[in-house]
Amino acid sequence: MTDPAALPDLPLPEQRQVAIGHDAARTAVLAQLAEHRLPGAIMLQGPQGIGKATLAFELATAILTATGDEDPKRVREQVAAMSHPNLALLRRRPKDAKGYYSVIRVEDIRELRETLQHTRGRSGHRIAILDSIDECNPSAANALLKTLEEPPADTTFLLVSHRPGQLLPTIRSRCQNLAMRGLADDMVRSVVSSSHPDLDAETLERAVQLAGGRPRRAFETLALAENSPVGALLDWLQGPDRMPVAAQIQLADVLGADAQGPDMSFAREILNDWLAHEMREAAMQAAGRSRLASATELWEKAGALLGEADSVNLDMKQTLAVIFDAIRKHCALFANPAEPA
Repeated sequence: MTDPAALPDLPLPEQRQVAIGHDAARTAVLAQLAEHRLPGAIMLQGPQGIGKATLAFELATAILTATGDEDPKRVREQVAAMSHPNLALLRRRPKDAKGYYSVIRVEDIRELRETLQHTRGRSGHRIAILDSIDECNPSAANALLKTLEEPPADTTFLLVSHRPGQLLPTIRSRCQNLAMRGLADDMVRSVVSSSHPDLDAETLERAVQLAGGRPRRAFETLALAENSPVGALLDWLQGPDRMPVAAQIQLADVLGADAQGPDMSFAREILNDWLAHEMREAAMQAAGRSRLASATELWEKAGALLGEADSVNLDMKQTLAVIFDAIRKHCALFANPAEPA
């Protein structure tokens, strides 16, 4: 199944199967595999774009190889083609020829559960990967919880989560939670260079710096046009209250023109990073309670507005205009605004 979040000209996680870094998470699961005590569910959690899905498929390949009776190369090939009978994958389903559903639906979870209840097609353990569990709507999340409470025998769920704090606590409690962090710059550089060996040094370094430890963001940077408004957003976030209001309105218009485009996708990540950093900065200040309360309210407001725009197809230009205005007012009230990541 095609990944709805796939980037052009880059292999899918199931095709890569080798994650850079994340040694602690990898070692923990492989040790359990060697001791024949794999848990029913493992949650790989951390920022989006750091390689969690790739690690999930790397671990799936290792588990299927260790518990099955096939040659490792053959298992890797089957995983890459998503043809291994003991491997199930759930992502957002295609809605029509033009796009995907915005969530994983309850019927998708039920279909996965029925698949896992069938007699396995081959000897060995079964793996079910959800990429990502954050995209389950409430009904799907509750259906998944029931499955995790009574998992099929010899089956492990590998759940990818970018925002574990927003998941049902009962789901998190049913999983072995493995926290993963962004990669060091040299690792990001290695990932990008392996896919773009002819990239000039200046472009590579700019991508690495904007990546913030996330290879996916580096690739998104490379995919942006030279005149992308993302650069203007980064400049604006240096001092929102010091920039002309007209520039703020124009920025919202340009970014919001294509709500599903790469510029808007990248802009949303940058905004989330800025807001998260602002909350951390406020929390570390001895007298920063008011600033923290304002930053937290800003975070919740931005998330709610963007979520509403996604769910009911609201005008993204207007949504951004409201969010930018709120950021501007926050920065006007408090000194030392956060720097963009």
